[in-house]
Amino acid sequence: VRVRVDMAHSLSEKLNKVPTDPGVYLMKGEKGDVIYVGKARNLKKRLSSYFIGKLNIKTSVLVKKIVRFETIITATENEALILESNLIKKHRPRYNVILKDDKRYPSLRLDVQNPYPFLSVVRKIKNDGAAYFGPFSSSSAVKSTVKLINRTFKLRKCKLKSFQKRSRPCLNHQMDICLGPCCNNIDKEAYKDIVKEVGMFLNGKAPDLIRKIKNQMVQVSEIQEFETAAQLRDKMFAIEKIIEKQVAVTRDLLDRDVIAISGSHENSVITVLFVRGGFLVGTRHFTFFETISTEAEVVETFIRQHYEKANVIPQEILVPMALENSSILEEWFKTLKKSNVSILWPQRGEKVRLVKMAWQNAQNEFETRMSIRKEKRELLERLQKRLKIEKFPDHIECFDNSSISGTEPVAGMVVYKSGSSHKASYRKYRIKTVKTQDDYGYMFEVLKRRFSKKEHKLPDLLMVDGGRGQLNIAVSVLKELNLFGNFDIISIAKKDEKRGESDDKIYKPGRVNTINFGKQGDLLLFLQKIRDEAHRFAISFHRKRRSKASLKSVFDEIPGIGKKRKELLLKHFKSIKKIRAATLQELSRLPGMNKNTARAVKEHLK
Repeated sequence: VRVRVDMAHSLSEKLNKVPTDPGVYLMKGEKGDVIYVGKARNLKKRLSSYFIGKLNIKTSVLVKKIVRFETIITATENEALILESNLIKKHRPRYNVILKDDKRYPSLRLDVQNPYPFLSVVRKIKNDGAAYFGPFSSSSAVKSTVKLINRTFKLRKCKLKSFQKRSRPCLNHQMDICLGPCCNNIDKEAYKDIVKEVGMFLNGKAPDLIRKIKNQMVQVSEIQEFETAAQLRDKMFAIEKIIEKQVAVTRDLLDRDVIAISGSHENSVITVLFVRGGFLVGTRHFTFFETISTEAEVVETFIRQHYEKANVIPQEILVPMALENSSILEEWFKTLKKSNVSILWPQRGEKVRLVKMAWQNAQNEFETRMSIRKEKRELLERLQKRLKIEKFPDHIECFDNSSISGTEPVAGMVVYKSGSSHKASYRKYRIKTVKTQDDYGYMFEVLKRRFSKKEHKLPDLLMVDGGRGQLNIAVSVLKELNLFGNFDIISIAKKDEKRGESDDKIYKPGRVNTINFGKQGDLLLFLQKIRDEAHRFAISFHRKRRSKASLKSVFDEIPGIGKKRKELLLKHFKSIKKIRAATLQELSRLPGMNKNTARAVKEHLK
């Protein structure tokens, strides 16, 4: 049952319409967009708390923006929990906790379906039957882990799904960091056992793995296979060295995650400590901005969103406060993991110490991020003063073109918000109307396309890559669209060393001379950083366009390969290198392909 309530009516009238059943409520803003989704055991009681009595800062911010709200009644609290989660995914409300995708964090992939799996670093986890480990906090952490595994467990390094037999082993085998199954007769079961050991190591089961290796070492020693025993000893010592660097935080051997939260009404940080087998093996921080939820609601929503996609779910999750729906979450975990997961709010003992440790990490991360945010704001304030612009440059857009002799011309737009790149707002443009090499024409077309869309938010500062000519193009576009004066414009041009120039030049409309930054060189460096990012973004897009065009021209010469087959090959393999490396069987198995066309492709690409 859905009930709509308009805020124009009296408060008592509004609340009288709200039922006392469990369900979900949707707060809506001026434009009718959903700004917050919540759930409640008793809808009337929960909604009354927003409008009656003294409100905290976070709630008062939300209430001022509410124009109307809707309620949806559910049969049970569990149904309300599921519906709330689905509605948050659908509407992505501004003031809800929304966990961002982890694709920027690297993970390790082990294709256990392959008889000889290898480790690969990926940034997207797929439901493809492979085992995934991570995500890791940084690329350096992944590299050091892969290096250790290569040295200790010696998995193969060949990246092809089915490697062909080699006449001699590769350099990795000669360096003794690969068993070389491509040319050596490695038993599949023995290799499978090594893969299991890698899985134990990456899942934080190093103590169990050491015990397993130690037992194997004793067994082979008894039958006097001392060379094998020595190899097992070296492997055990290598793993023990890693454990020495890890911190033992509990006396039991349970796997558990410890969650803590720290922050203010503007933003908050959730920290998760990963404890495996009693050892602290990792830490992750998650930041949320402008959420109206209470800390308990933030933690609850985080648990649902984080563990829905997690590779490993521990036996226990320690939380910093009592959660209203902990029992419902435990039931949800039972469905998700097919085993019991306990959500505990510890009151005494070493578990309280763990939660305190997690909170200290969260508080430290929050203070660090606030310090960085403050520094960036101060830099933007100084930039505003130095450029003598009216608006605070919180939202900066920068445009750059890229082409080679007029072929495949493109442009890129990068966006910086609050002093940091906002990649979700980046845009790519293919030049459509300019048929000859004309940088001014490219810029005119792209800016007109960007600022003709009235629904898009305007920037505080527009920057174009180029000199005074590019700046004049931007001014003419904005005047034509009656937008000139709504925000500030600058252009940035590279220094001319032949003329003795030492710095890049910043131009501004109505100003004859370039802007001199003097001792505030960090401001110019910041603008250069934005320009370089726009340059990188435009060039990478141009390279992709050129590569795609060259791929198409190559396939145009192959008999039997038309438009559909060309698109199929490009979509599936992505590059000529991968198509060339594919076997005849892999090519012919694709829909619409057969052995004759596959053979024609292989012959042509030789």
